Amino acid sequence: MMIIPAIDIKDGRCVRLRQGKMQGETVYSDAPEQVAKRWEEQGAKLLHVVDLDGAVQGTPKNFEMIKKILKAVKIQVQVGGGIRDIAGIESYLAANASCVVLGTAAVLDLQGLREACRRFPKKIVVAIDSHQGWVAIRGWQEVSDQLATDLARKIEDLPIAGLLVTDIQRDGMLTGPNLNMLRVMVNATRIPVIASGGVRSIEDIKNLLKIKGLYGVIVGKALYEGLLNLEEAISIAKVTN
Repeated sequence: MMIIPAIDIKDGRCVRLRQGKMQGETVYSDAPEQVAKRWEEQGAKLLHVVDLDGAVQGTPKNFEMIKKILKAVKIQVQVGGGIRDIAGIESYLAANASCVVLGTAAVLDLQGLREACRRFPKKIVVAIDSHQGWVAIRGWQEVSDQLATDLARKIEDLPIAGLLVTDIQRDGMLTGPNLNMLRVMVNATRIPVIASGGVRSIEDIKNLLKIKGLYGVIVGKALYEGLLNLEEAISIAKVTN
């Protein structure tokens, strides 16, 4: 299981939110590229970078800062937030992102997702952001009428790199991951599942490792608050696997 540090960008700074609420930010760094280098030095093989402003406004807003991150590290970086069309995907892939993350676009435009996967096979990660089992969209500001499991099954035939599954009620809350939801999602699809939301300690990492077939986990606030040691988490994930 991969341990994937998150770097959330708002107004050019590295922040963390509580349940995706933009007014509840905590600023951790004015130099996100330095944060990226630190996680790389501690053994991360993949980073998860999100343009929070872009996610809410529907178009990339921190592109230049994210390009700095992509230039600062040699490891893989997946990027999301406000990417809603082919041009946006191309821009980030051309800037050396390993994958792009589509959320709202995947839910609202299935045909567009199919076209993106056709043009960029295994370069698209679909974010399924769950609010009590229903898919949230537009930077988590709205809840759709689609079940998370139904969306996972609907897109299973596409050449998708992975599903990023987040319980938004737990994101940034340090309440532990939703293990039951994650088991359901892993069993619902053949697409690799990446967990996100609520990780608070090394015990949570150990519990996630018990979910057979879980590909990876995004870790954010616990890292920034010093509650989780990245090197220790990576070591345990390697030994267990």
